[in-house]
Amino acid sequence: MSQIKLAIIGVGLIGGSLGLCLKRALGDKIFITGLCRTDRSMQHAMQRGAVDYAGSDLEKVVGDADIIFLSPPVLQIVPMVQKIAPYLKKGAILTDAGSTKSYLSEHLRPILPEGVTYIAGHPMTGKEKSGVDAADPDLFRGKAYVIVPTGAPKEAVDKLMSILQYTEANFTTLDLATHDRCAAVISHVPHVTAAALVTLLARTGGDREACTRLIGGGFKDTTRIASSNADMWADICMTNGPAIAENLRALQGILGEIIEACETHDRQFIHDYFTASKRIRDGLLENAAKEKIDPN
Repeated sequence: MSQIKLAIIGVGLIGGSLGLCLKRALGDKIFITGLCRTDRSMQHAMQRGAVDYAGSDLEKVVGDADIIFLSPPVLQIVPMVQKIAPYLKKGAILTDAGSTKSYLSEHLRPILPEGVTYIAGHPMTGKEKSGVDAADPDLFRGKAYVIVPTGAPKEAVDKLMSILQYTEANFTTLDLATHDRCAAVISHVPHVTAAALVTLLARTGGDREACTRLIGGGFKDTTRIASSNADMWADICMTNGPAIAENLRALQGILGEIIEACETHDRQFIHDYFTASKRIRDGLLENAAKEKIDPN
């Protein structure tokens, strides 16, 4: 196996974790270059061992790369590809960690140089912390990782997967639209909701201080993801707006049912609501545990 050359654009939590993982698995068999927003981040990326070289010279970062992993906030990805496009070599593969796929595919494919392949991807993992200092080589292990191979040559997909396999993620393929709808339900709306709960606390007026003193595990667990990167989530809402809005309206309808039941003292409705949600969640966790135990 000849040395693979990988460029990571955005060596933060996700990009940095990928770099740490691949350097641990492949050592000198892979050479990783990186681009960060600040000189300080570039120094940290090299000090942590997430990349072999980090710099602001785009040609030096991507010019010799076999694979380019794009990991900035979603709305920064297309402008970045426009900047690096002149330096991409024929046969290069672009992939990304963006949480919305239809938007990126629509805007990236028309601007790619001839002979450069885009394979959409989304590792469904993260932390409430951001930056390369929060990077973890085991961040992807056991987590869902969506690949959208639509329109990509099989040999390009195989080459990309030969590298990504070292993340030990659970890979699955979806089409663009299905990914965006599902991501809205299981990722995007929960983040908006977590932030809404924090906002609710902030707007409790004279009770805010008393409420804050009572905060325990339930509130902390439910709102943990509200500490995530604001730029990233603003971009996600801008690029997957219809699916997010549709599911927020559905959630709004569910909450409306509970509001009515509370106001009319309909205990049976509320009891059935909690019973059904517990049964569904417990079943999901049980199935997930079985899948981890039985790889077949």
